[in-house]
Amino acid sequence: MIEGVSRRTLAGSSGTYNVRATELAVDRGRLKSINATVVFLDDTQHCFKLDKRAKGEALLEAVFQHLELIEKDYFGLQFTENGVIPSVSNTDILRWLNPKKSIKKQMRGGFFYFCVKFYVSDPSKLQEEYTRYHLYLQLRKDILHGKLFVSPSTACLLASYTVQSELGDYHPEEHKPGYISGMVLIPGQTEQLENQISELHKLHKGQSPADAEFNFLDHGKRLDMYGVDLHKAKDSADKELDIGVTCNGLVVFQNNIRINTLSWAKIVKISFKRRHFFVQLRREMSENYDTVLGFNMMTYRSSKNLWKSCVEHHSFFRLNQPICPSNNRGFRRLLPGPFLLGSRFSYSGRTEIQTIEESRTSQSRPHRTFLRFKSKYCSKQPVNNNTESKSLKSILKSSAKGSHDNKVKSVDKEPRPAWGPTSSLVSDDEGGFISSAVRPSSSSSGTGLAATGRNYVDDDMSSSIYDIPAYDTESSLGCENNVVCIHMNADEEGRFGFNVRGGSDLGLPIVVSRVVPNTAAFRSQPKLCEGDQVLMINGQEVSEMVHDDVVNLIRAARDVEHDGKLVLTVQQKGDDDDDDDDCLKEKEEEPLFQYIPESPPSVMSSDPLVQSILLLGDGLASGSLLTQFEQLYRHKPETSMDNARTPQNIHKNRYRDIAPYDITRYIIKNQDHDYINANYINMEIPGSGIINRYIATQGPLQTTISDFWCMVLESRSTLIVMVTALVEKGRQKCAKYWPPINETLEVNSNITLKLVSEETDTSNIIVYRQIELTEMSTNETRSVTQLQYSLWPDHGVPDDSDRLLNLVGAVRKERVGVVEPVVIHCSAGIGRTGVIILLETALCLIEAGQPVYPLEIVRQMRDQRAMMVQTSNQYKFVCSCIHYAFTQGIVKPLPEYSQQ
Repeated sequence: MIEGVSRRTLAGSSGTYNVRATELAVDRGRLKSINATVVFLDDTQHCFKLDKRAKGEALLEAVFQHLELIEKDYFGLQFTENGVIPSVSNTDILRWLNPKKSIKKQMRGGFFYFCVKFYVSDPSKLQEEYTRYHLYLQLRKDILHGKLFVSPSTACLLASYTVQSELGDYHPEEHKPGYISGMVLIPGQTEQLENQISELHKLHKGQSPADAEFNFLDHGKRLDMYGVDLHKAKDSADKELDIGVTCNGLVVFQNNIRINTLSWAKIVKISFKRRHFFVQLRREMSENYDTVLGFNMMTYRSSKNLWKSCVEHHSFFRLNQPICPSNNRGFRRLLPGPFLLGSRFSYSGRTEIQTIEESRTSQSRPHRTFLRFKSKYCSKQPVNNNTESKSLKSILKSSAKGSHDNKVKSVDKEPRPAWGPTSSLVSDDEGGFISSAVRPSSSSSGTGLAATGRNYVDDDMSSSIYDIPAYDTESSLGCENNVVCIHMNADEEGRFGFNVRGGSDLGLPIVVSRVVPNTAAFRSQPKLCEGDQVLMINGQEVSEMVHDDVVNLIRAARDVEHDGKLVLTVQQKGDDDDDDDDCLKEKEEEPLFQYIPESPPSVMSSDPLVQSILLLGDGLASGSLLTQFEQLYRHKPETSMDNARTPQNIHKNRYRDIAPYDITRYIIKNQDHDYINANYINMEIPGSGIINRYIATQGPLQTTISDFWCMVLESRSTLIVMVTALVEKGRQKCAKYWPPINETLEVNSNITLKLVSEETDTSNIIVYRQIELTEMSTNETRSVTQLQYSLWPDHGVPDDSDRLLNLVGAVRKERVGVVEPVVIHCSAGIGRTGVIILLETALCLIEAGQPVYPLEIVRQMRDQRAMMVQTSNQYKFVCSCIHYAFTQGIVKPLPEYSQQ
């Protein structure tokens, strides 16, 4: 107390500061946040502080902003259940962070691992070098940890690109023997393998880090296990299997051997129930039943993880945009207690199409520079599959000391630069309103689950089920406890449009499990909803009926006796809604089916052209297309090539093993010799009266330029298509057989040439040249057009489908009204030349409304010139171009043919 100061004075100038309350408020503020540590692909870590109520999308966005990653949709965050360290042998404990769920509910020990979630089918689709760098880091990690198996020779090649990226060009004075012995490059690294890597490193001179990493990815994408998300399973005979989810569909492995491939185009439904996972395949035209494959998974959780992976991969790679789940009652609580029938899980990100489109249409970004990290160095010790566990243990051990420990490196710390300064089959709930029974497959490599003896039915989601049927608007509203009567009529195929589940034999009430949009059930008044309990069917009580009797009772409503009318007395469900909580574990039931949208829309069409395109899409997705191509003969059996092998002609072949057939070779008439490495190729378009005529030839040698122009003169050709550069990778691929602009070249005593014009199209891809060819003996001059496309590497493919389609479109435009053969050549006259002929033939077939079978087209070409379409990579690319051109509507059947 202060003497001499009145109470009034204290009151007028008083002030207080509650120290304890302020500290408690600060502490409460701290408790409102959580720390999440993310381990990146280079094994560095960063701790993110987030609101305790934040959802997964907040952490994902924080990570992407931290990395400044633009093409972010290919990546995700993984965590392990109960904080257990992941390894190759226990991948079932790994789960992906759900963006729509609370981070706090998903945290298991506080560690998240930044990974590639969707492996892009072709790294060239990625616009950003920085994105490709992260994919490169992921593939390196997959190889070192044994997740991605590679042969020793391929492993050495990939490692040599890593060395090139990190150390630059090989210099003998800098890179002494053993200079890579400390780098961790491949599993089982030995001195012998290091020597092979060093020899391959010498061949990469001049490649920048980005070039080396792109080559690494270009070879990595060809590995059998690239982008395969593996899940362990067993078949009906209890044999161990691995089910892989890819961008193209599902693959089944047994003893590391692929035994089955199921493309998305073939899959109708995917589902799981407890530990069983089911795949229903599309019915073939020759079959009257659907094929359902069943697999026994290790646990309920692994079954659900596989189902989720399928949903996400299909949505990302196959859809134009994700499908938002409807807020229907099928995902709500149906029974008292902790039982849930349905989960609201769906893919919530963008699709690959949306990602690529945004990257292409976004404003041009300046080239970004970033620092690459060095490979790990170790003492002379081979790497094995336990590397992952050891490295992760060390990470967790160092992190246990605290998130602010100096040993925990953050990405934003400056590393040492790597390159200079900047360098039962369907389930009990299937309703009985479809007539065709599902049968288990007996010819699916032993992967089918044994039938249980129950008669299951198929609710085929063909286009007809979405037709709007007649329906009865008369209804009886009312009664207590939300009990109503619903009237509906069957459609033309006898379908009402809903499924039921349950029965007295199952100990469950009869409830509606699915209502199909735009059907009688969907359009009824009041509306039939998923989750409604069925009390009576056409006046007959069903509470004591077994499931099969309920199915038969619904089917009976289609009979003449009932005029196809069905009256359901149902107790409607309430509106309470509960979230899908992982703590329910095996009590939780997922939606029994994930329907695969049809593509193209007329998938059930009997049109032979549409069917052939669907077959083509299946072959592309499953890989069977390449298998058939590789089995096709390269040379037509018993067809001679004697003229090309004679001593006077053998030096006129650019390549020793590429020669023309005698029976179809072009014969020069007005010279002292008649040989040139060229064949006639005629491709007939059935039903149109069109025959596309070609002369396929090698790129002229300096000594065969005269022969080449003699062939052009005699064949009366007015169009030359050149699909090569003059020089590629330091090697001459074709001699320059035309003069400079406005100059004249005397080819021989009878032929002179003059280049009148040379210009490039608007896309700077195709060069147009107009050449005047003069025959001196008759003084006749005619114009010859040359189209050159030089951005197509030998044995490779163009950058994208549009460029190749534009080139073939230009060829077709130039040859309108021309009956003379088109001279077409690359370097050897078989690979890129064959691709152009194959694609033009296919486009003509589409316009004529004829089915397209690329393998048959290749066979016809190879019957006229050997080895046409040289590599499987070229064949796959041109097939994808055909499929793309049809499905995108770039080429359509012409009206005069579509009306036939």
